[in-house]
Amino acid sequence: MTTGFTEETSAEVVAASFDGTPDPRLKAIMTSLVTHLHAFVKDVEPTEAEWERAIAFLTETGQRCDATRQEFVLLSDVLGVSMLVDAINHRTPAGATDTTVLGPFHMVESPPRELGANISLDHNGEPCVFAGRVTAPDGTPLPGARVDVWQANGAGFYDVQQPDVQPERNLRGLFTTDGDGRFWLRTVVPRYYPIPDDGPVGRLLAATGRHPNRPAHIHVIAEADGHVPVTTHVFVEGSPYLDSDTVFGVKESLVRPVTEVDDPARAERFGVANPFRLLEFDVVLDKVRA
Repeated sequence: MTTGFTEETSAEVVAASFDGTPDPRLKAIMTSLVTHLHAFVKDVEPTEAEWERAIAFLTETGQRCDATRQEFVLLSDVLGVSMLVDAINHRTPAGATDTTVLGPFHMVESPPRELGANISLDHNGEPCVFAGRVTAPDGTPLPGARVDVWQANGAGFYDVQQPDVQPERNLRGLFTTDGDGRFWLRTVVPRYYPIPDDGPVGRLLAATGRHPNRPAHIHVIAEADGHVPVTTHVFVEGSPYLDSDTVFGVKESLVRPVTEVDDPARAERFGVANPFRLLEFDVVLDKVRA
């Protein structure tokens, strides 16, 4: 029995094979995938050798994934797909904090810490205070909100990248806002860094003339009962690569300066010597819609 498969009919024939899919969403996804994938192949007309190289690339990408590294997330990031999926799923209403990608290094749970704790366990970097407030869109403070933060150290590495160098859970912390919705902690000024580029994704970037770097930032997940959680970054004003983040994650609304503060009273409140460096970032969470 002939399937009627030809170069011209390939997409239609393969898509029809999914007609009996019980889940209508899965059927729609597979039909669209086949349609666009076959159109791509017909557009570029890869040689058999090129297609074999593509399969080998995807195979190696999977082989580089483990408990502390996700090469497929990196691939999604550098192709801009992660940010596109984020944009589609988080069409932020006016006034709420913008979202951005989770990133590949939220691999372990952040330990609960007291407000004001120092999350820099290796003291690698310039000390600073990271502080802010979590509110509703109308400015109402959200006491008891959870603020999860993680970042790279002063050398540009996350703890999971250097398990034999950095202390476990270094530069990670889960904080709960006070009665005024405020949070504050001690850390180090984040540094720009390259994504892991010693694997297939790194070779792809090199082959296409792209750099692997991300601007300096701190990751934040904030959530509060009755409100929509947000996954975002705080980017350091003036950092290299703000205009060419390799994962396309920068949004202007998320860029903040690290300022030099000379205020003995505030320094005492934060538990640091005066003067001190300060990075401030307020988070606005939209209310859950009925």
